[in-house]
Amino acid sequence: MESPADDYRIQSFDLDTQMLLKTALKDPSSVNLEKVSNVIVDQSLKDQLFSKEAGRICYTIVQLTPEQQEALNPAYLHRCVSQHFVHAVPSHLGPPVQAETQQNNGNVFRRSVLNRLQQEYKRREETRGRSRQEWMCYVSFICNVFNYLKVNNMPMVALVHPVYDCLIRLAQPDALMNEEEVDCLVVQLHRIGEQLEKVNAPRMDELFFLLRDGFLLQEGLTSMARLLLLEILEFRAGGWSLSGTAHKYYYSEIAD
Repeated sequence: MESPADDYRIQSFDLDTQMLLKTALKDPSSVNLEKVSNVIVDQSLKDQLFSKEAGRICYTIVQLTPEQQEALNPAYLHRCVSQHFVHAVPSHLGPPVQAETQQNNGNVFRRSVLNRLQQEYKRREETRGRSRQEWMCYVSFICNVFNYLKVNNMPMVALVHPVYDCLIRLAQPDALMNEEEVDCLVVQLHRIGEQLEKVNAPRMDELFFLLRDGFLLQEGLTSMARLLLLEILEFRAGGWSLSGTAHKYYYSEIAD
């Protein structure tokens, strides 16, 4: 059963789509899950509020599919995800996996979501150039998929590098000049930074070298961007937490 928060987000859709999603969240086997996945991704790319929680909706649908035990098999998931994000660099990304002749509902849903994530990943720079809002929605969505869809309660390793690539793009000098992109980056690091560091600490070091350099050396940053950067630097330095005093300081400043 969907939570009131899910229902609130679904109300932004037309009535037919609301019914499709509500049914998928109760009985996924009774609807076209490829269509459902496309609805979720499409909305995630234009609605930042929805993109922040879409991973949880995906998780609910996966958990409710009759084939969830097979789908959560580590060997299967590694094969499925790796086919979409091979080595997580554009030059190595292969074409989307063709649908198998006989494929269960859970597999169709996951593969469809991963196909769309791959497509958007490959054109992420084009998306950013066209619409910063859509780009930040994509970052929120892929980070939420990473956050919610697990293998034996562990993150899907094959998504780690694509997520890092997106976050490192947000740490580049031109992105740091955009307060909204800095905020997007900080929000994702609060949500999944500790998980990411556990599976690949060197890339987290790479990311935070950029953030430290940006905070110390980059000219033209807004005062809010500097405050956000300082907060996330201290957050990680404190073991992905802030002291009560630091929390009160930063969030009173942000509120002001």
